Amino acid sequence: MTATNRCFVDSNIWICAATESEDIPSDPRHEAARTLINQTKPHLSVQVMNEVSVNLLRKFKFTEGAIQTLVRSFYQKYVVCPLDEATLLAASVVRQRYNLSFWDSMIVSTALQHQCPILYTEDMAHGLLIHDVLTIVNPFKSLT
Repeated sequence: MTATNRCFVDSNIWICAATESEDIPSDPRHEAARTLINQTKPHLSVQVMNEVSVNLLRKFKFTEGAIQTLVRSFYQKYVVCPLDEATLLAASVVRQRYNLSFWDSMIVSTALQHQCPILYTEDMAHGLLIHDVLTIVNPFKSLT
């Protein structure tokens, strides 16, 4: 796994990849998310997996069977990063320095701990550089 294709992917990107909008039949974000995931070595955390699961259950009416299949797929195909004491403590430093939310700082600290140079998300400032090693990238920025 090279640094050029290792990345951390936030829940909103996974959700776009797993679903298509009923309002917009050919939502370009769906295809962009799928392409991103297929062309990189994505990492995600247990937190991200939980966020994806709850949103797919609530908003997209996924069945429990579909969620179980998704969870198995995450563990088989991607790097699932655990949350631990070091992540929680590092997140506190990130929150203080970059004024991020509790949940966003957890994602950032997990990406940092797993040496991901890019964090793909819609939820944070595009281009923000964290600790001079992690860049926040909105993969849909050029689509809007």
